[in-house]
Amino acid sequence: MLKTERYPHLKVTDPEVYELIYRQAAYEGSTLKMIASENYASFSVLEATGSSLTNKYCEGYPGARYYEGNAVCDEIENLAINRLKALFGAEHANVQPLSGSPANSAVYRAIMKPGE
Repeated sequence: MLKTERYPHLKVTDPEVYELIYRQAAYEGSTLKMIASENYASFSVLEATGSSLTNKYCEGYPGARYYEGNAVCDEIENLAINRLKALFGAEHANVQPLSGSPANSAVYRAIMKPGE
């Protein structure tokens, strides 16, 4: 990854933080983390999480949120639910993690064998 390809606004407004983020990205590009909560996100995921959606707090479920202005969040969550149901042939799906620990456990159980 070239330094000039990502975060052009940050590079101008805060070059020190930009440099630190670049160093972290370089580190991640040379290692493999086996902790689900520290897994590396794809560039597509980084772009989505760095979008205006990061300004939203979408507590609750689609159509039953606790805060206003979540129509787009509802659409995104419903899209994820429908994709997950189609992938696994399921009637129901919940894409909201309870917390980091159960998310870690789910990944460990999915990829590891007993005793590892």
